Amino acid sequence: MEKKVHSANPASEKLILLAEDQKIDTCFDRAAKMKPCPIGEIGACCKNCHMGPCRLVGKNAEEDARGVCGAQLPTVAARNLLRMIAAGTSAHSDHARGMAYTLLDVANGKAKDFKITDVRKLYRVAGYLEIEFEGRPINDVARDVATKVIEDFGRQMGGEINFAKRAPKKTLERWRKWGIVPRSIDREVVESMHRTNIGVDHDADHLLLQGLRTALADGWGGCMISTDITDILFGTPTPVRAEASYGIFKEDEVNLVVHGHEPLMAEILVDVVNEPEIVAYAKTKGAKGVNLGGMCCTANEVLMRHGIPTAGGFTNQELGIITGLIDLMTVDVQCIMPAIVEIAKKFHTKVVTTSEKAKIPGAQHIQFDEHRAKEVAREIVRMAIDNFPNRKAQGSHISDKFPVIGGFSHEYIEYMQGGTWRGSFRPLNDAIMAGRVRGVVGLAGCDNPRVQSTGLHKYLAIELIKNDVLIVSTGCGSAACGTSGYLQPEMALEHAGPGLREVCEAIGIPPILHLGSCVDNSRILTIASAMAAEGGLSDEIGGMPAVGIAPEWMSEKAIAIGCYFAASGVPVIFGGNSPVEASKEVTRIMTEVWMERFKGAFHFEPDPEKILALALDYIDKAREGLKLKKYEYGKFGTEKVLMDMAARREIRGHAGL
Repeated sequence: MEKKVHSANPASEKLILLAEDQKIDTCFDRAAKMKPCPIGEIGACCKNCHMGPCRLVGKNAEEDARGVCGAQLPTVAARNLLRMIAAGTSAHSDHARGMAYTLLDVANGKAKDFKITDVRKLYRVAGYLEIEFEGRPINDVARDVATKVIEDFGRQMGGEINFAKRAPKKTLERWRKWGIVPRSIDREVVESMHRTNIGVDHDADHLLLQGLRTALADGWGGCMISTDITDILFGTPTPVRAEASYGIFKEDEVNLVVHGHEPLMAEILVDVVNEPEIVAYAKTKGAKGVNLGGMCCTANEVLMRHGIPTAGGFTNQELGIITGLIDLMTVDVQCIMPAIVEIAKKFHTKVVTTSEKAKIPGAQHIQFDEHRAKEVAREIVRMAIDNFPNRKAQGSHISDKFPVIGGFSHEYIEYMQGGTWRGSFRPLNDAIMAGRVRGVVGLAGCDNPRVQSTGLHKYLAIELIKNDVLIVSTGCGSAACGTSGYLQPEMALEHAGPGLREVCEAIGIPPILHLGSCVDNSRILTIASAMAAEGGLSDEIGGMPAVGIAPEWMSEKAIAIGCYFAASGVPVIFGGNSPVEASKEVTRIMTEVWMERFKGAFHFEPDPEKILALALDYIDKAREGLKLKKYEYGKFGTEKVLMDMAARREIRGHAGL
């Protein structure tokens, strides 16, 4: 019998086999042992009161089954999904709240270890918020920006979240027609929990509309706020070189890993690990210095801005410790496996929790405080250095690592298509219209041990770019591509279709653009809005040849993301089984009704080949609907010519400009 391959990453597979030999339990072992509940997995279980849990199953469950209270299957499935959306929105938006309050503290001089790095981005955001910035002190503008976005969390008396108006006018009109423009982030989350309480909202369509409104509060509220403020404080990303996979760990240096999602401490650590006093202290313990690496979305944050290397995504966190080379891992919030503490005990690794919101039994807690950020960071770095001499013999140093190009923010993508003064999305729109680029896919979401981890990302990434589809990636989707060697320009020459290859060569980009962490899915929203504003394609996000795919999703945050893209007009495809599969009515609403109302849909499909086919079909139908040239592999229209900057300068020179 052929042995199961747990991960598509050879280095991960080697560490998984090492763990098996040493009787170390990992998420891959637990996924094999712990079968999903077949009733809960498809959304047919209601446990929202103590009369249950009620299992709505049977041959005719959709029509006949009722819970003790009388709730039917569509109600139960819709309520379960709405609760997932509310939880995912809470996670992203609580992150954003922390960033907003940090910006306010910086403006008020209370967080002296941080500063406003990107003034231009500050002014750009101030413009969105209709805040005057010309001739005003930078801190005054920052204070007004922070105060204004903080209103979006707790607004009580009507109104709409501030960034809703950044959507194309037609998209916003659709939201208003169906009553799903968020009023405030916290209000939508609270109302979602209220509606799903015993005996409140029982109409599946009505519940799902509230789900979309809550999800939009995440995408156009929390995620967008977090992305913008992180750019303001730490700099808007531009392309940077980094490395990915376990080979980033160094045998002769202290290896300190930041894991989680909040970038505040990670940014401070970038500075602290290179302080002369810290390097000197490391040498007293026998190390050459301190090597900072990342895991999961915190890794994406510091990779995008500083080129800090990443060890990978969600399923790599236990395996990183099994290398035996991590001296200390800091964790904050979201996607942290508590199992890392038990694995760390088998090696020498220290696990340190840093958020007041998240503690793990057995881990050491050092509370991060933005008001004394460097002091806390130095304490943690010194702890890592002190642990360096305690490295044990067991463990395996994996030398595999791949070059990565990251840092493709909205602003840089705009700049690279025309420069500082002529930046636009016209070249990309032209390339799509001419058929050189067939369409765009956002490849995002978690990696999951219930499938061949990162394998679905790898398969879809290669097949999509072969079909001339430009990929924008975020979160663990970016990590999966990075640890496979897919985030480098050479990929365009090796694997991309001829049209996409031509575009990538002309602009000088990889065919897969790393946009950042999972909150940075908001960059995809603003890019899509800019493409709509540029003209030539759809005048709203809906109808564009674009699809969102999360092939290995596992988090409630992913469900919230999928829903805010569907509400914005993007067809979305998630891998794996559907959490609403039990209800044909809920499935119909999410696919057919949402497409009719919002031009977006939400599908679940476990077969990667069918995911690919469905995505390409959506793209081709969108092209047909926009009356664009029919896509044919290797055949491009002649009416549009994509030129690189040298060609443009030559034309301007001949014209005497």
